[in-house]
Amino acid sequence: MKFVLAPDSFKESMTAKEVADAMEKGIKKVLKNAECVKVPMADGGEGTVQSLVDATKGKIVDVKVTGPDGINKVDAVFGILGDGKTAIIEMASASGLHLVEKEKRNPLNTTTYGTGQLIKAALDRGVSTILIGIGGSATNDAGVGMLQALGVRFLDKRREEISFGGGSLYKINKIDLNRLDERLKNIDIKVACDVDNPLVGEKGASYVFGPQKGATPDMVKQLDENLVGFADIVKDQMGKDIREVEGAGAAGGLGFGLMAFLDAKLKKGINLVVEYTKLREKIKDADFVFTGEGSIDFQTVFGKTPFGVAKVAKEFNIPVIAFAGHIGEGVEVLYESGIDSIVNILRGATDLKTALKEGKMNIEKTSENITRILSLRL
Repeated sequence: MKFVLAPDSFKESMTAKEVADAMEKGIKKVLKNAECVKVPMADGGEGTVQSLVDATKGKIVDVKVTGPDGINKVDAVFGILGDGKTAIIEMASASGLHLVEKEKRNPLNTTTYGTGQLIKAALDRGVSTILIGIGGSATNDAGVGMLQALGVRFLDKRREEISFGGGSLYKINKIDLNRLDERLKNIDIKVACDVDNPLVGEKGASYVFGPQKGATPDMVKQLDENLVGFADIVKDQMGKDIREVEGAGAAGGLGFGLMAFLDAKLKKGINLVVEYTKLREKIKDADFVFTGEGSIDFQTVFGKTPFGVAKVAKEFNIPVIAFAGHIGEGVEVLYESGIDSIVNILRGATDLKTALKEGKMNIEKTSENITRILSLRL
């Protein structure tokens, strides 16, 4: 029997690779000769770099970059996939909300400069494609900081460069592209983006995401006005008006900056991961597919890993079993979307700390038990 093991990570407990390894152990306790194809997955959010590196036998690269506060350095990472030509970046590694203490969060000041430094470090590795996950940002600067790191100059009326942060965008009078890193002309940039917010307005970056980044109502209004002004300048000086494009408001407008200046293409995160792990090719002749993540509920259908894996499996009519540490409300919709069974890995009542600690053992035991049932049809 052939099993394709394509789980996401179980947050704070196991990486996707560790989950797949534990699944394999459980299966092989019952079927020693079973073929287990391990494909660590993610949906474009946290853990995507590690999953794609593991799935393609790539490598992690450590880089010290400017953090979101624009002052302190942070230790960030990006991945080089097994082909040696594709880089995978999570902007949160350099410019994420978790890097700013709660009481110090202020999107008027935070910058995506470190994300630009990660892109530059990837270019230094000679890649031809860059994949960027843009969830979890601390910023609202429309990617201006990222672009500054890549050589774009945003000048005020006195022809001086503006400072970091979404609060400074109103000062921009001229965009100077002369120093933009020329290597970017030959790079294919794909962005994992699972939100459809425009750049500005009530459904835009500032109003929807600003408050969770520390913005007060007055700051939200100021940030949105600044983004409107910036979009106007981009339209006037570059001939591009994409403020209403779905995803432009992602990551504080980073989606806008990537599309307008780097010709990036925004795609669903799970679709990018499916493409670059070659999941479809690996799954087409499987007998069973095991997937899963820490928590599964009605939201899983909106592009989370188990749903994405199941969609691929159903193209070939292959049964899908999803594993979870927590099963929430509304999972019935998943049974209509390709998942055949959802299994809780916990073996009894326990506290969260113990559940996280025993994750590998619980995955292994659950996989073993499921495989014993499946083996009855042999």
